[in-house]
Amino acid sequence: MAERIRIEHELSTGARPEGATTEQAAAINVRKMFDSIAPRYDLLNHLLSMGLDRWWWNRTARSLRAVLERPEASVLDLCCGTGDMTLALMQYRPTSAGEAPVFAVDFSPEMLARGKEKFAGHNIVAIEADALHLPLENDSLDLITSAFGFRNLANYDEGLAELYRVLRSGGQIGILDCNQPEGIVGSLYNLYFKSVLPRVGGFISGDANAYRYLPASVERFPRPPRMLEMIRAAGFRDAHWTGYTFGTAGLYRATKP
Repeated sequence: MAERIRIEHELSTGARPEGATTEQAAAINVRKMFDSIAPRYDLLNHLLSMGLDRWWWNRTARSLRAVLERPEASVLDLCCGTGDMTLALMQYRPTSAGEAPVFAVDFSPEMLARGKEKFAGHNIVAIEADALHLPLENDSLDLITSAFGFRNLANYDEGLAELYRVLRSGGQIGILDCNQPEGIVGSLYNLYFKSVLPRVGGFISGDANAYRYLPASVERFPRPPRMLEMIRAAGFRDAHWTGYTFGTAGLYRATKP
């Protein structure tokens, strides 16, 4: 048991694409990878998730509507990619004059460019920035979401610390990400994720490495018990995880005291 905990801890430090041995190299590789797959990213998201991605985004946004419906609430969608989670949040934002904008942050310029096209006509401010070094003041946000992007950070502990820094007291996080289920579901999930997905994703996107990285990143990402420990260690309270679709994905929520 002790050895298992030690190994899990070592694998939980942050994303490590193939060939990246440092956090800086990991960040650079991830940025280049997402720039590369940006043109086919939306198509592959919907295809490879069999349309479940839209349901996951909408369910997450609906669960956070109590904050989103407050006109003065400052909201950030982190690692926003092409902006689908951001737009899901906008369903619950008031349309009255004077409402605070939703900030959409990503460090891939190609992904963000496609998000900006979708943001036209919405009260959304797109920002190209590193999630570990946000250009935002301390205690300035009421809600931070991240959909399928947090596991790509080069350092998960530093990412959580940065979320804690920019949240106001009472502010919330909602991190939606993939999970590695166990049992029969886990076996089927592994078959699809490690055999089918890389082949289809690589063929359509033209970047086979990117779609080999995807299942590897999920395997490396902390399981719910470990991730909840990390969230609590960062200072958050009321941390919990809600599994989606047989535990293949799920939402982490917590509050800054």
